Amino acid sequence: MPELSAADLLRLRLDRHGIAAPRFDAAAEVVAWLGAMQAQDYYGSLWAVGLRMRSAVEADVERAIADGRLVRTWPMRGTLHLIASRDVRWMLPLTAARSIAGNAARLHRDYGLDETELRRCRKLVEKTLRDGAVLRGDLYAALERAGIATSGQRGVNITGRLAQEGLICGGPRMGKQPSFVLFDAWVPAAPHIPREEALAELAWRYFRARGPATAQDFAWWSGLTVKDAQAGVAMIADRLAQDSYEGRPHWRARESEPASLAKAGRRQFLLPPFDEYLVSYKDRSAAVDPASNRLVIGINGLVNASVVADGRVAALWKRALDRHGATLTLQALRALRKTELDGVRGAARDYARFLGMKVALA
Repeated sequence: MPELSAADLLRLRLDRHGIAAPRFDAAAEVVAWLGAMQAQDYYGSLWAVGLRMRSAVEADVERAIADGRLVRTWPMRGTLHLIASRDVRWMLPLTAARSIAGNAARLHRDYGLDETELRRCRKLVEKTLRDGAVLRGDLYAALERAGIATSGQRGVNITGRLAQEGLICGGPRMGKQPSFVLFDAWVPAAPHIPREEALAELAWRYFRARGPATAQDFAWWSGLTVKDAQAGVAMIADRLAQDSYEGRPHWRARESEPASLAKAGRRQFLLPPFDEYLVSYKDRSAAVDPASNRLVIGINGLVNASVVADGRVAALWKRALDRHGATLTLQALRALRKTELDGVRGAARDYARFLGMKVALA
């Protein structure tokens, strides 16, 4: 196995994620390439997709969600993601089953959501959504009127569980508010895919778009067991190349060769919160200095918006909006060179075009 340097590992990942050289024109193409993209930060998820498109504006990505080409649901790790509509029906049963089983006792213990109560929730939610999309707040109100409490995170856990079961999913935004729809009414029908075939496909999507990575990284990202992750790797081994990084085997698509990576061009990027470039790996030490880890990866898995320079997190950033546009405030994690700051300014101009407004760096 060839031994990769940290620089080569990160250059490959930036390329395969579609960050260093965006290769897609449509939002659904980006999400299908990555398989799924974490999306609990709504506006961050829009930029995560736009960052990987050749030319995009925020409205393009929002339109893909409103039109149902992208579906917001909870496929893995109990976390909201974007998935291309054509992939939801095979991916959700594969990745959500373990989360459902693992959370059953917690839902019963902490929220009183046993099977009897969940049955009541399903019946009421299905009735409430039968005529189309309903705002999240209105859905909670309907549950409350039926005597089903939603306070104290109970509502979030109810809707998350019903989404994992494939009863509901996120619908179009109504103004700035999220809505829910019935899954079968929103997601196109598709042929059943056997579990082994689905596992092989998910493994291929993961390593094609995120390699080099380990089987443990894949297990972390997907929420599957390490045994399942290793089985997925074995199923697609003929399409994978194997490298070594710090003495551990890492897998990537054979089509992604280190020699093909161009080092020219800007190498600084503005990543949104929870970007897949950081979220996708159990071991993030190649991209995040251990001394900065608690700033980049906060409490409860919060992954902050980051400035990446040559593949490594060099600063954090926050956005503030007003009537004049957006102001981005940087928190440097190390001294930034002038050439790096110039690259960040270039990234900010890309972000301004995406938002359709002026963007200033503080």
